[in-house]
Amino acid sequence: MDEKVLTSVLDRALQAVQESVKDGAARPRLEEAGWVVSIKEGITRLRGLPSARAEELLLFEEGALGMALNLDEDGVGVIMLDESSGLAAGSRVRTTGRVLDVPVGDELLGRVIDPMGRPRDGKGSITATRRMQVERDAPPIMDRAPVRVPLQTGIKAVDALIPIGRGQRELIIGDRQTGKTAIAVDTIVNQKGKGIFCVYCAIGKRKSAVARVVDDLRTGGALSHSIIVTASGDDPPGMQYVAPYAAMTMAEFFRDNGADALVVFDDLTNHARSYRELSLLLRRPPGREAYPGDIFYIHSRLLERSTQLAPEKGGGSLTALPIAETEAQNLSAYIPTNLISITDGQVYLSPTLFSKGILPAVDIGRSVSRVGGKTQLPAYREVAGDLRLSYSQFQELEAFSRFGTRLEEETRKTLEHGRRIREILKQDQYDRMNVSEQVAVLLAATEGVFDDFPVEKVREGEDAVRKAVREGSHGIFERIEAGEKLSGEDRLELSGIVSGAVKAAG
Repeated sequence: MDEKVLTSVLDRALQAVQESVKDGAARPRLEEAGWVVSIKEGITRLRGLPSARAEELLLFEEGALGMALNLDEDGVGVIMLDESSGLAAGSRVRTTGRVLDVPVGDELLGRVIDPMGRPRDGKGSITATRRMQVERDAPPIMDRAPVRVPLQTGIKAVDALIPIGRGQRELIIGDRQTGKTAIAVDTIVNQKGKGIFCVYCAIGKRKSAVARVVDDLRTGGALSHSIIVTASGDDPPGMQYVAPYAAMTMAEFFRDNGADALVVFDDLTNHARSYRELSLLLRRPPGREAYPGDIFYIHSRLLERSTQLAPEKGGGSLTALPIAETEAQNLSAYIPTNLISITDGQVYLSPTLFSKGILPAVDIGRSVSRVGGKTQLPAYREVAGDLRLSYSQFQELEAFSRFGTRLEEETRKTLEHGRRIREILKQDQYDRMNVSEQVAVLLAATEGVFDDFPVEKVREGEDAVRKAVREGSHGIFERIEAGEKLSGEDRLELSGIVSGAVKAAG
């Protein structure tokens, strides 16, 4: 090309750019572009994009979103957050300059959304104006405060024997179909009117199972203070991988603004499986039980973000209830042992108890709360302080007594008393109890008020005690709810109330 012609072309191009900037038009910018080399189930491999960042959102020409997970010398490994059926080798992809983030705020309450914040309940778009990055550091140790305030589940066996505090990480673990989700849903519903915002995260669940949970929360009046984040088994594994981090971020918004929040991960066993699938497809080396070596870090960096903040940091709390599934009661499997070591205790649900109709099927001996005892209301310690030990002794004695034909009178009385306590610890789903009802029923059980009742009629006596508590106007119940200690006079007064109620029922 002639030099004069080339100069003229460059001058016109420069003039056009200057005029567009002068008129307020967007400034031109360079964009990196890459192309798809290969596609597998839930992942793609790209060439190009030399400046792509870890966990950066990438936009494919078909409109699908992906997240950069592997940054290799010869390309980028991407996990897909949308269906990739329209992609093929050679499809173009570009960077967005954004690390994965999600909408947060009150606008999400009452909604069912996917991990990207897109609605799945058919109620229209979400107008959240704030967004937060999904990957965030856990609060420093100096920003935390001791866990001192209880988080009531409304379930006697948990609140009395395995108490949970606000800011704690308590694992719910057991074989499939033992009632793990039921305990989590009851806990969410029990927060109604307590100012606690809840996030329920379903990972790899069937859509029908998620629909049941949503219906249960709606029936219990808990949907208005809850967010449901769902990545079903039909979604790409990348969506299941980011789901718990998105749910944690949405819950952190409330904690960071001085409120109390609760997040349920149902369940992290499915999350581990989806991450294993992605890692093996991305050719990351497997370790124990074919899980990648960093699976422990994946879960620990998630659960470490739940805590009680110090007053000078707002004083908010975030409690985590992760759920894990065992196979044939194998607590020593890789993922269960990982999660047990990360959390502050576990509520173990036994399939043996479940098959016997002892619901909730909480195995008192294998369950523990390493923090919650310090948060428990004083009234519980007054009436059920040694209940855990005595109940465990009863179970051992019952197992031993099966081999004998004749029992001493004292042993027989101990067994009969233990059977009635076991009956008292049974509780139907959705039949949540407030603190006063629980304390009154437990006092009646530990003092032997039900010992003269046939075992099959103990529940009738319990109902009579609960009715007396609900209909009574005694100041002692207000003091129990307020967290005051029971004096000797209070205990005598409470004993008189429960004894009178049981006699009237008998």
